[in-house]
Amino acid sequence: MVRRQPVPDLARRERQIMDVFHQMGEASVADVLERLKDPPSYSAVRTMIRLLETKGLLRHRQEGKRYLYQATQSRESASRSALRKLLDVFFAGSASDAVAAILDVQGESLSPKELARIESLVQQARAEGK
Repeated sequence: MVRRQPVPDLARRERQIMDVFHQMGEASVADVLERLKDPPSYSAVRTMIRLLETKGLLRHRQEGKRYLYQATQSRESASRSALRKLLDVFFAGSASDAVAAILDVQGESLSPKELARIESLVQQARAEGK
């Protein structure tokens, strides 16, 4: 059995910072600050990055006088963990309730290609016995 690491709750700004790392791969505090919309101070960003490192979401290496940080898990892995939490919190773990909510909200705007993909994924899940 694979053990899943618990996903710490992230504030809006922490999620924005993690998005920068997932986009860039590796970044300094200054790099992150440049890419944030309506950024806080340099020291606030540095503090949030340290907290994300303490939570195990970032690691760093030193290059000269500056630290370069990178995410400890891929965007895909982080997305899956966040989705699991979303399912548990809002849909009592029910994938079908989540899909129903997505279709309710997005149904009319889904393209035929997107609908075909969803159908294909459902068929694949049936075949694999998921």
